[in-house]
Amino acid sequence: MHEAKTHLSRFVKEIREGKEPEIIIAVGGAPAARLVPYSSSARRVLGMDRGLIEIADDFDAVDEEIADLFEGNVARKRAKR
Repeated sequence: MHEAKTHLSRFVKEIREGKEPEIIIAVGGAPAARLVPYSSSARRVLGMDRGLIEIADDFDAVDEEIADLFEGNVARKRAKR
């Protein structure tokens, strides 16, 4: 850890320049952190799957049996059977 504190600027420079793919920082001889190059995530393309997915017309319809289970109306459902 002491070496990482002392040489952090140099380590970052080496990572940025591609001299090192990664630098492992250890505490007490055990790996604790990994210094790697920053890469921004690729931008997502919105609407890429447009037309590939269909949602049924009754998607939002209430299923009474499931609603009763959520509302604790189990006894009432058993009585109907």
